[in-house]
Amino acid sequence: RQVQAVVSTQSTGNMVPFPRLYVFIPIVLICLFVGLIRHYATILMASEKKTVLTQVADTHLLRRARLLRENGDFIPRDAFMMRRHYFNGPNGALKVEKESPAAANPMTDPSMMVDMMKGNLTNMIPMVVIGGWINWTFSGFVTTKVPFALTLRFKEMLQRGVALTTLDASWVSSASWYFLNVFGLRSVYALFLGEDNEADQSKMMQQMTATPGAPPDMKKAYKEEWEALEVRNHRWALEGALSSVPYKTGAIDSSYQIKSKSC
Repeated sequence: RQVQAVVSTQSTGNMVPFPRLYVFIPIVLICLFVGLIRHYATILMASEKKTVLTQVADTHLLRRARLLRENGDFIPRDAFMMRRHYFNGPNGALKVEKESPAAANPMTDPSMMVDMMKGNLTNMIPMVVIGGWINWTFSGFVTTKVPFALTLRFKEMLQRGVALTTLDASWVSSASWYFLNVFGLRSVYALFLGEDNEADQSKMMQQMTATPGAPPDMKKAYKEEWEALEVRNHRWALEGALSSVPYKTGAIDSSYQIKSKSC
């Protein structure tokens, strides 16, 4: 096993070339290509969702309120107060009572059950299958070493499949390297696929923990945006901007008169 070769090189800190070329790089490429395939497979199998006009209107209203809260200093105070009164007044747009949404039952909605099966097919099954294959193929290999010292508590997380008590905790086994790549390639996926991609495993975990079929709670969102806009104070960001412009009024007036006479 290559573990013995790695242990013999702990004193020098050098890595034998075989695990680096035939274990380290292939695991990175496998995780990258599996994420790309998962992204496009999810797009191809995604079902068309029905657009609810009330949800679209609520989303646009919250977006307008957020834009006013973030960029309100660039408009005059009267304009800011008028717009804030439209949202936060006694009969304001954010004071409208919204009912709490009821979560749909996936057992009575066939389309929701199909979407859940598609999610498991493109996310959980490839992760388990590829992880089991990598654990079986590269079992016992140590791929890399972190450039700083770690305590013994990290051995269980970074050295799965390698049961050596004398091995330094800074070494990373092949199985642990796979799981680090599964959840650590978010920036690479964002570079290739954009921010809103289906290859991010952390996004998939958030979707699994959320209640299936539950629409966003607009009542809670309205209340949070109302409170944030209510405590927002206006501070004119363009105060003194005209005085800092490098021009002279007399020079502009004289040049304007010369042009008007020539015409």
